[in-house]
Amino acid sequence: MGSGLVNKTEKDFESIKHIDGNGVEFWYARELMGMLEYSKWGNFKNVITKAKEACKGSDITEEEHFADVGRVLKVGNNAEMEVEDIKLTRYACYLIAQNGDSRKKAIALAQTYFAVQTRKQEITRQEYEQLSEDEKRLYTRQNVKNKNKYLFNTAKSAGVKNYGKFNNYGYRGLYNGETAKDIANRKGISEKEDILDYMSSTELAANLFRITQTDEVLKNKNINNENDACITHHKVGQAVRQTIKRIGGTMPEDLPTPSKSVKQIEEGAKKQIKINEKNIKNKDGELLRNS
Repeated sequence: MGSGLVNKTEKDFESIKHIDGNGVEFWYARELMGMLEYSKWGNFKNVITKAKEACKGSDITEEEHFADVGRVLKVGNNAEMEVEDIKLTRYACYLIAQNGDSRKKAIALAQTYFAVQTRKQEITRQEYEQLSEDEKRLYTRQNVKNKNKYLFNTAKSAGVKNYGKFNNYGYRGLYNGETAKDIANRKGISEKEDILDYMSSTELAANLFRITQTDEVLKNKNINNENDACITHHKVGQAVRQTIKRIGGTMPEDLPTPSKSVKQIEEGAKKQIKINEKNIKNKDGELLRNS
């Protein structure tokens, strides 16, 4: 039963996740409602209302995280019925979990799960500055992963077929000629491991800037062949490097390599979920013994 609950937090919430045409993830409130063990839409809407108030109280635009939509659902005998629903961001799911009935096991686990995941994806600058280095790495690494997806889609539209070659042009620009293999060797990690998982938050931020700006330039200049796309990636990498130099920052190759990979940090977060789950079970057992 224990491992089943852990799998619920790691798999079930992701299984109801949707991706829109722009590659942006979202959840439907009615699907989340069932996952959080609510049976009545009216009761769950009350929780959503509290979550919206918490969102506004944090000076975050509510509409960016809670979008009212209409959906057609199948009911008995394959009949269709149009219902109101809400598209939720991961941050909205986190707020809903925080405002749900914590006596429900699903809510208690969701609070931990979405808290960990949201810290990596939805965060204000003020909150970011208060994070530990490990938390900053988790957050920035997830952003890099998400933005890389956009860049690869843009690169594909620009005619790129050899993504390894395309990537190395960007790295060579930013790292003064180093390829991904060169960076891995310098960091002392195997080629099977992702060099991005062994970067500090500062080094990841430099790569995030490289990625987002390359995506922007490829689109703005309507690049339509692999050679020009690679040259563009290299030039953007060089430009980011020159910016770092101009403001007196540390060059990315001179930044220290963290002792733990991002995956190891994530494993630590998963262990914390298991600990929380065990505490919930112990609390339930104590309640049963006293009842």
